[in-house]
Amino acid sequence: MTHDLARRDFLKGSAAIAGAAAAGAFSCVEIASAAPIEVPTVDKLSIRVLVDSSFDLFFKPKQAGGVTIASPPRSADYQKSLHNEWGLSLWLESEAKGAQRTLMLDYGYTPEVLLNNMALVGVDPAKLDALIVSHGHYDHFGGLNGFLDDKLPADVKLYAGGEDNFCHRVSATPTKGQFSDFGTLDRRQLAAQRVTTVLCETPTVIAGHAFTTGKITRRSIERVLPQTWVEFGIKDGLGCNASHYLPAEMDGKIVPDEHIHEHATCFNVRDFGLVVISSCGHVGIVNSVKQAQEVSGIQKVHAIVGGFHLGPAPKDYLTEVVAEIRKLDPDVLIPMHCSGLNFVQEATAQMGDKVLVTTTGSRLSFGI
Repeated sequence: MTHDLARRDFLKGSAAIAGAAAAGAFSCVEIASAAPIEVPTVDKLSIRVLVDSSFDLFFKPKQAGGVTIASPPRSADYQKSLHNEWGLSLWLESEAKGAQRTLMLDYGYTPEVLLNNMALVGVDPAKLDALIVSHGHYDHFGGLNGFLDDKLPADVKLYAGGEDNFCHRVSATPTKGQFSDFGTLDRRQLAAQRVTTVLCETPTVIAGHAFTTGKITRRSIERVLPQTWVEFGIKDGLGCNASHYLPAEMDGKIVPDEHIHEHATCFNVRDFGLVVISSCGHVGIVNSVKQAQEVSGIQKVHAIVGGFHLGPAPKDYLTEVVAEIRKLDPDVLIPMHCSGLNFVQEATAQMGDKVLVTTTGSRLSFGI
């Protein structure tokens, strides 16, 4: 890796957390250096949609703005098919000066769907150079546990936006003040599978080809739309270190989820500009792109890709956000997952042929 990583025990100083560390719960953790990054440039990039919320058997190839989208493969066995479910998982392959890199961003909701689709599209986990998780929602890490049992390179690293990714999430129920479980990403299992977690609160270069935004500054009109709640603190060895970034009185409390450490994954494609991949964009897709521009020093936006979490957006807010996206002047806009049909319709109305939709199994190519 070209980015310098400083290993340190960030849990030191808290008796409860130190006890968890002593038990081995957080023995494989690194924190990315806060030093400025040198943004890499790739010659080519492809994104294979392993899991998304829809699958279109009759999906036709598309091309616009220097981006090509190929149809998903068809299995020779009629009893096998790609599956779709709520969630997202992307397989990223890049090339720079003849060197190849393969990354995996997010893992969908269930390992059964993820592993089925990986087999049908023909990707090989043994070729992975790194893993990335965008944020701590189950529909983005749920498939990870089963996937870790597959054939992975030794000592592979998982890049997460920060401590917030490991907090316990809950969903509100119809009964006021009561919540249902929405899962917790378990670092103990990651460590047991020899996966080192790298906390990337600051921009981080991954495998010499990609970079992350780090913590995203809230600078636009966007707001976090209501969804999950989050419980800060450690319970039974699971959860997050609240003292790492919150006042002590927050420990153990359930509060509305602000997605403190959600980050975007980005590439700078030679002669085209930035490809910004937002898996959910809870903190705002405009905020995410502007953060990528700031940390990279590159203003040209080639493509904005992924989930934008505007499905639940009211009409007036949606119209305003799309207008802000339009000002970024991307060559293409490629909504997935939680973006919403309402977003696709509004974005198409404002941006026309720049809007490209995909399907589970399709392959996006940039710089070709």
